[in-house]
Amino acid sequence: MARGSFVAGIVRSSIFALAGLGGLAVPAFAADLYQPAPVAAAAPTHNLKLSASAAFTTDYVFRGISQTAENPAVQASIDATYNIFYLGLWGSNVDFGGGAFGQDIANLELDLYGGIRPTWGKWNFDLGGIYYMYPGAFDPGGDFNYFEFKAGVSRTFFEKLTLSLTSYYSPENFGQTGNNEVLEFGAAYVFNKWWIFTPTISGTYGHQWGEESEGGVDYNYWNAGLTLGFHEKPAFSLDVRYWDSDLSGCQHSGVFSCDERVVGTVKAVF
Repeated sequence: MARGSFVAGIVRSSIFALAGLGGLAVPAFAADLYQPAPVAAAAPTHNLKLSASAAFTTDYVFRGISQTAENPAVQASIDATYNIFYLGLWGSNVDFGGGAFGQDIANLELDLYGGIRPTWGKWNFDLGGIYYMYPGAFDPGGDFNYFEFKAGVSRTFFEKLTLSLTSYYSPENFGQTGNNEVLEFGAAYVFNKWWIFTPTISGTYGHQWGEESEGGVDYNYWNAGLTLGFHEKPAFSLDVRYWDSDLSGCQHSGVFSCDERVVGTVKAVF
């Protein structure tokens, strides 16, 4: 799964002081594991594919910042693709701390996303958007929900190394902290299968440009980790990842802490 200043009734405190960190985790789209067989040999192949995922992680970290007050999270998604089009819904528990009267600020996030994934030669593109929602949140002004545009490109070299560049833009970020831009560079290298595992090392480096006059924040974040994939149907993976950022003032804040940490995640894709 990064915020700004509190909405009406709550003093401008840590939740909105970090609002410019923008959004919550954008889900990794599940693998396409379902494809109906044609009715007859001469019938065209059905292009609709459905998949779902379930995951448990020791800390929901988004762009270097904990969204669960450094506590575990259970996450799930459902995805549909048709040719180059895709649509999905992803969810996770979150913990944005408590309000002035003891109420939970937010404890659930749902992300609705969609777009297209065209290809051009060996280049793969991802053009779409993500709408972040917080059902049941203590949000009198309707400040929490927001939309992000997404544009990404990736290419695989030597059938092993994949490089990617992705940008995100929100015209009005979480907490109504103005426009927000993010640029992420990613790299992943897949090793040959070892025993029952297919190891992958990967990492991300990102920078956010927040609208500081509206409470946004500029900072860098990064991660690096090892993923062990195993089994095929369902596909399982174990991931151990190091996260850090250069954001100051939230290293050990509890809610929205941003110091270095190691996160473990187990995931199944159906």
